[in-house]
Amino acid sequence: MDNWDEVRTAFQVARLGTVSGAAEVLGVHHATVIRHIDALEGKLGVKLFQRHARGYTATEAGNDLLLVAQTTDDQFSQLAGRLKGRGASVTGELVITSLATFSPMLAPVLASFRAEHPELTVRYLTGDRLFRLEYGEAHVAIRAGTAPDQPDNVVQPFVRQALALYASDFYKETYGLPKDESEFKDHYFVGHDAETRAPFNMWLRETVPLENIVYRTADNRSNEDGVVAGAGIGFLPVKVAERYSNLTQVAPPRPEWSAPLWLVTHVDLHRTAKVQSFLTFLKAASRDWEV
Repeated sequence: MDNWDEVRTAFQVARLGTVSGAAEVLGVHHATVIRHIDALEGKLGVKLFQRHARGYTATEAGNDLLLVAQTTDDQFSQLAGRLKGRGASVTGELVITSLATFSPMLAPVLASFRAEHPELTVRYLTGDRLFRLEYGEAHVAIRAGTAPDQPDNVVQPFVRQALALYASDFYKETYGLPKDESEFKDHYFVGHDAETRAPFNMWLRETVPLENIVYRTADNRSNEDGVVAGAGIGFLPVKVAERYSNLTQVAPPRPEWSAPLWLVTHVDLHRTAKVQSFLTFLKAASRDWEV
């Protein structure tokens, strides 16, 4: 057992006898309680509760766990009393996760926020996998595409990132530039290797012959590098493209190319001073991200 949250959840269910009661005491969604119980029983390989119409009754194994958890919970309560008040400060670690392609825009924001809170350590984790907020893997996640629908997450609309088609000076000098969309069939493009649901990638595959997408990548950052290097014409966020002096905009942004970004936090951490301070700071700093 390496997750105290699951043990604490089981303790409250055993003490109160219902999922709803445990959820209310813990301040979490009832789905979180059920998930914790299922995960803990799976790890231990035993049933901790008998489920029935009136609620949950601890099994013999559940009662054994209850005795140990009671002592641990008391110790945590004593510790919480000693630490009371520290949660109102912006200190410790702040863990932010997003796709790597957002790093050029987020890094200045994170650096400025940390400068205002010198006792804070920022951990910026990038990658394609979804970090599990319910297990404390991140405080704030920035996600693209359809709105996340996990029941114990707080999801807020963030920005719609404008994308346009760009070509590098090398590409322009080597192949020229298309005058309009009708000439795309005579040019080379950078695109994703897989058929993703990203609006701009779907449009590219529907508009440009597949054989013209000659440089294909597995992620947005590699896509960016290919466009900048001159491997072909490709999509870049406008704010990212502005950082390069060797790019020419081939086609301006279109609404159908963009996808919404979402700010995602876990319901248990959403109201903490640290998370709220960062969200307020980020929203103010990103007002010009939509162009």
